[in-house]
Amino acid sequence: MPVVEESVVIARPPQEVFDFVSKFQNVAVFDSSVTASEQVGDGPLGVGTRGRGTSKVMGRQFDWTVEVSEFDPPRRMVSRSVEGKLDFTITFTLEPADGGTRLTQRIDAASGLGGVFGKLADPLVERAQGRTVRANLETLAEWLVEHPQT
Repeated sequence: MPVVEESVVIARPPQEVFDFVSKFQNVAVFDSSVTASEQVGDGPLGVGTRGRGTSKVMGRQFDWTVEVSEFDPPRRMVSRSVEGKLDFTITFTLEPADGGTRLTQRIDAASGLGGVFGKLADPLVERAQGRTVRANLETLAEWLVEHPQT
């Protein structure tokens, strides 16, 4: 199972970072591959909540729906794909670090991130996705420092 995992330290408290990254409508703010995202329904966020969106990876666009399978504020949130072309799990883990929060994002892709492009493309896509995830986390860190949550 291909895995991409990256971390960043954000100069904000864990609860503030968790509150931001756990809202589906905020994903497009920091994830450059996501062109649109939203929560499905109006209920409170928790296990069973669904989000949907559209991503563009290596020139290909795909729609996805995920469901929250673990929700432990402000420490951990796991979402698994339930609809779409790719089978993936995204895990956010947060821990206090250096006066702020260490946020780790892990993406597990069951069929490989290159599955849409062919098995031989997996290593290339995995490396490219790793760079993208790192850049996205750095963007998130900068954005949260510039836009403190109230």
